[in-house]
Amino acid sequence: MAPNNDDHVQKTSNTLKPEPDEQPSDTRFSAEEEAALLSQSHEQKATANNFFTTGSYSDAITRYGQAIASCPNYLDYELAVLHSNIAACHLKLKEWKEAVDSASRAVDGLERLDPVPKPKAANGKDGQTATEGKQGQEVVEIDDETERRLEDLSRTGRSLDDVRKLRVKALLRRAKARSELNTWASLQGAAEDYKQLSNMPSLAPLDAQTVRRALTELPPRLEEAQKREMADMMGKLKQLGNGILKPFGLSTDNFNMVKDEASGGYSMQFNQDK
Repeated sequence: MAPNNDDHVQKTSNTLKPEPDEQPSDTRFSAEEEAALLSQSHEQKATANNFFTTGSYSDAITRYGQAIASCPNYLDYELAVLHSNIAACHLKLKEWKEAVDSASRAVDGLERLDPVPKPKAANGKDGQTATEGKQGQEVVEIDDETERRLEDLSRTGRSLDDVRKLRVKALLRRAKARSELNTWASLQGAAEDYKQLSNMPSLAPLDAQTVRRALTELPPRLEEAQKREMADMMGKLKQLGNGILKPFGLSTDNFNMVKDEASGGYSMQFNQDK
């Protein structure tokens, strides 16, 4: 299914190409047409998997894209596999943003098949909670569209168990890429992904170990990133302020924020000597 070999390292530069989209309209094909399109898609995917195995990640991305173009756009699981595989290629190429985008497409497609239960919420005036599952989560109701997508899933020989296994893989890839981006926002996203993974009962032991380690390592990295970005923002604001004050012979150094210990508030003080 999805490539798993992590031993290859890309040594050549890669010309970035946007990931192709699925077919633009939700066209439903006859059984014969669907089978033919799916066969074409699987052939392209097999070629892409071979490229991945030999370390030709850019070529693999191209072939996975061709597989996406051939696949009926209502086969969410098949498309999610391809997007997740593209994310794996971008991880090998250290193209973190592209890996996040591709993995997110996979996660979004799987969400249409198997919506993640939301935390319980208040139900309004009477203060009653919404219908809850066993772990205090809201029960997800299957609408007609989701039911049709599940029928498509079953027709291609896949199950919700396959969906959940693939979701783990896609979330791990997205979390890894977000962590490597190393911004405050991306690290918060990685923490959310790892937290979601930690609540998945079917997580493999090695994956569970990866998740636990990440959840331990992320908090200090988040704090560091927050301080770094706040300092950078304050530096830019100071530069902007100095540009405004310069014609008046002043700078931001002439102004200080002083805390009032009694009230806990702050006041601005002007120092003309600086």
